[in-house]
Amino acid sequence: MRGWSFPMGRWFGVDVRIHAFFLLLTGPCMLGATAVNLSIWRGMMLWILLLAAVTVREAVRVLGAAYFGLQIRNILLLPTGGLYAYANPESTERASSPKVQTPMAMLGPLANLSFGLIVAGLIAGSTSQVSLLEFPWITTAHLMRSAVWVNIFLGLINLVPAYPLDGGRILLGEFKRSREAAQASRSAAGISQVLAVLIFAAGIALRTPWLVMAGFFIFIGGQLEDQGTLFQSVVDNVRMKDVMLTDFSTMSPSDTLEDALYKTIHSLQDDFPVVRGVNLVGIVSRQSILDALRADGNGYVQGVMSRAFQVAQPEDSLGAMIRRMTAGRGLSLMPVTEGERIVGIVTLQNLMHSMGLLAEHRKLQRQR
Repeated sequence: MRGWSFPMGRWFGVDVRIHAFFLLLTGPCMLGATAVNLSIWRGMMLWILLLAAVTVREAVRVLGAAYFGLQIRNILLLPTGGLYAYANPESTERASSPKVQTPMAMLGPLANLSFGLIVAGLIAGSTSQVSLLEFPWITTAHLMRSAVWVNIFLGLINLVPAYPLDGGRILLGEFKRSREAAQASRSAAGISQVLAVLIFAAGIALRTPWLVMAGFFIFIGGQLEDQGTLFQSVVDNVRMKDVMLTDFSTMSPSDTLEDALYKTIHSLQDDFPVVRGVNLVGIVSRQSILDALRADGNGYVQGVMSRAFQVAQPEDSLGAMIRRMTAGRGLSLMPVTEGERIVGIVTLQNLMHSMGLLAEHRKLQRQR
């Protein structure tokens, strides 16, 4: 979500970001204005109309998500619409079910088409000086007409069965009925990229810059979704036992903070499981030990350890663990247990290192 994007603030508990390519569209819009001897501000206004059209569709989709009980964490705005990241695994799974995915996919196009027709009605009812059907429909020279057709164009382009457009999401839902999720996503992404190239080529042949840009952004959106699907399929096929640290340090709740600090000197860990006998009773971080020593002097680990923690099983998927750790505020260590006994830990600090070594190990096994 954060690659090549910029924050637009937090709205109603949802982090909204805008992709850099969306911002780069201001350049062609302003050049289009100067090409016909108009102010560059008219080009900026055309870009704002596109942003408003995307905002209208995403506002309606957010209301739809609330209706279906989906909790959204992030929205990434592209010129063709928004890409969502959900706040918990339940919302992600529910959003991908056909009963939710299809109506959610229809909300965006319906919102833009309805809004475009409403604006057209208001213009037609208030003045006869604006010809809504005159070509070009989207131009810096006629912003009122453009306000209508930007919304209609965005609604129609999203009906194309190219993922991650809304029509592509419906297509993906149909693929999921007969294929596993990862295979369905790859098939939908492949079709999307072919359609994106065709739309791009049609825009060049018809000398229609909006089709050229639509094809380009459909291709970019499909790549983003394809990368997300690939990452998801990888982490869902890796088990905790494959990447957990089995050689790790623990602390006792009866350890003094000075003793605990001395242990941290000889360990690369930033967080430590706290065990009583063989039972896991808490988690303590290097920083919390330091802060307690500086503030109150020596004490015991049990006084500063956190008793709010989650545990995983060796057969749990890495994807489920990542979702738990990112959903839990400040959670940076996941103990892996068998019964009451801790058998390993996974930390965000060591995860990328372990994943790289695991990939190399599996590659060597395949070569034998």
